Amino acid sequence: MNLLGEGIAWIVDPANYAGPQGWIVRMLEQLFYTFGAIAVAAVIAIPLGYLVGHTGRGRDIAVSLSGGFRALPSFGVIILLALGLGIGFKAPLLTFVIIAIPPILAGAYAGFEAVDRKTIDAARAMGMTEWQVMTRVEVPLGLPLLIGGVRSSALQVVATATLAAYVSGGALGVFIFQAFATRDYPQALGASVIVTALALALEGIFALIQKLVVPRGVVAKEPKDVRARAPRPRATTGIPVQEGK
Repeated sequence: MNLLGEGIAWIVDPANYAGPQGWIVRMLEQLFYTFGAIAVAAVIAIPLGYLVGHTGRGRDIAVSLSGGFRALPSFGVIILLALGLGIGFKAPLLTFVIIAIPPILAGAYAGFEAVDRKTIDAARAMGMTEWQVMTRVEVPLGLPLLIGGVRSSALQVVATATLAAYVSGGALGVFIFQAFATRDYPQALGASVIVTALALALEGIFALIQKLVVPRGVVAKEPKDVRARAPRPRATTGIPVQEGK
């Protein structure tokens, strides 16, 4: 409990959050890596996922590609790219793009595959072109799953972005690596708390967006209880039977 208090004290200390080397600047660098990697990955993965989901071709390749990228060790990729690209932000950013692609790719083609085939056939029967079917039917109905893929990608990247500090790429990992080198455990705990809070904040934001993009027509409603109840027997009044009659 004392260590936790020291970690919180490190966070709220102006000497640690103010200035160009403070954790606020490092947190912005962490967000830069996160959203920069997601943006680049989305440009690559979304068109490819939509193509696979719409045509049904190349799904096995896409699944294998996603699984292969997921299996890559992030730390090893950063070191390998840093040796080729040099020290800086390029190697970490490219590594995070590789990490961000599989969830977005999976969300893109899974969203299209989740659309009922009868809905697509009805759209084609109304005279829609393939482009109209994709943009007016498949994209809106598959958007929640795509946002789910982006949500998963954001959580993976924001947690892994701390490794950027190992190759002088900044981000919140700077404090963690420095803390373990100097055995400053309150600093390590404080930086870890910030990373965790940042991940939880992104999780909440993307969960809300995923809920908001669900089309109104497909929002599931709880079924109402329409079971008929047995009528309660009414009390009957009558004339009491008199003896002898």
